[in-house]
Amino acid sequence: MAAAADTARSQIPPPKKGHKRLVLILVAVAMLAAAGAGVAWMLLGRDAAAEPAAALPAPAQYFPLAPPFVVNLAGPAGSPRYLQVEVQLMSRDPVAFAQLQQHAPAIRARLLMLFAQQTSTGIADRAGRERLQAAALAEVQQLLEAETGHPGADALLFTSFVTQ
Repeated sequence: MAAAADTARSQIPPPKKGHKRLVLILVAVAMLAAAGAGVAWMLLGRDAAAEPAAALPAPAQYFPLAPPFVVNLAGPAGSPRYLQVEVQLMSRDPVAFAQLQQHAPAIRARLLMLFAQQTSTGIADRAGRERLQAAALAEVQQLLEAETGHPGADALLFTSFVTQ
């Protein structure tokens, strides 16, 4: 049986020199690709692990100014118009959230005056409502800046907006 194995081996032709070079090139390319993938994984893996902790903002806290604001809208005599709006203030700072609660009566008073100055045509479309929303946030931030030294509110949201 050993003689048969020797005969079978002698019938297999030896590989050509070109095939050896091709195999060596393929092995070298595979090793370089593996090394490049490892380096990329290490570099990208470190950045991905470091960023999420820094990128997440503090959780938002919402403070509703209840009850809803109800005001007469400015306009020509004989055409009473009303605005009813529910407002919530958003802050990501727990200290500022406590300050919003403390100064809620003054915030309500300033927003009430601002809302009463509006006209029905001025807040009839989205752009007008967004201008009013920005003006209301500015009122709140000005008040809190004067009282606490910080703007306090990050956003002011209309959660209900009804005109009649």
